[in-house]
Amino acid sequence: MSKTMRSSEEHHEELVNGLYDQMKMILDSSEQPISIYLDDNHKACNSKFAAMLGYKSPQEWADIKGFLDPYVAEKSQNIVQTAYWDSMKKMIGSTIQVTWKKKGGGTFDSTVIFVPIAFQGHLFAVHFVSNVVK
Repeated sequence: MSKTMRSSEEHHEELVNGLYDQMKMILDSSEQPISIYLDDNHKACNSKFAAMLGYKSPQEWADIKGFLDPYVAEKSQNIVQTAYWDSMKKMIGSTIQVTWKKKGGGTFDSTVIFVPIAFQGHLFAVHFVSNVVK
């Protein structure tokens, strides 16, 4: 791996950790599962989000590469991708219905609020999950 690539990876990791630290009070106290997404390799979540998808910890969840394929059911992938691009390109939030994939198999439905967040000159998508129907 080149020095430039490693530096970019480290920078993205620092960004995710920085936004996580800034949002820590919300992430720890919220009754909602919440995730923070910079890219497929750089993301974070609270314990409620990890548990919702069947992971033992937020770190176990974050260590999985990708977002759509490992976590979102195929029937919801297009709408999640559209909500993401609306957040990034149009700077708008949206509320969508998402069917999630659980770690051990199975799916469940929920409502997700997508919110664009800027942190240190980078755009993130933050996801607030509600109305979980298992």
